[in-house]
Amino acid sequence: MPRKRPGALRAASRPSSQPPRRWDTPPPDRIHGLSAATSLAVHRYEALSDDYYVFPGVIAYALRRYRDFLGPPGRRPRYPYLDDCDCRSCSFRDVRHARDALDVAVRELPPRARAELGRVVAALDRSYLARTLPDPLAHTRRRRGTDGWWYRRLEGCRYAQSGSI
Repeated sequence: MPRKRPGALRAASRPSSQPPRRWDTPPPDRIHGLSAATSLAVHRYEALSDDYYVFPGVIAYALRRYRDFLGPPGRRPRYPYLDDCDCRSCSFRDVRHARDALDVAVRELPPRARAELGRVVAALDRSYLARTLPDPLAHTRRRRGTDGWWYRRLEGCRYAQSGSI
């Protein structure tokens, strides 16, 4: 009696509601500064998350936004500003929201990916602490849902940074 192949046995045991695995799709792009394995773990996290602010490519965008905020050379202090719009893409204009997204991703990733992304974010955090000023009145301006230390830094006026004033 001929034997059934292992693939045929697995296909027969798979529930009909689950779509078959696709191996012909290309792997996602690597995130700048992260290994391929960590980038893949980040992409899986983005694909499986049900959070409104997490969508495909959000962690790469948040890292890029955080680096760009700290990027201009010099020793002048930087001032993050609160954005008025709360939609998914506009909210990342506030660098603190990008830091929030990175914080959630670091907590949700598997251990090795968490450690690697955590090292990258920690290096950026050191630069953020050096380039921003502490807010002496942060304890009086406590906002709901903003418990990260990055919210306790002085924020600036959006219009003063863009040169509109």
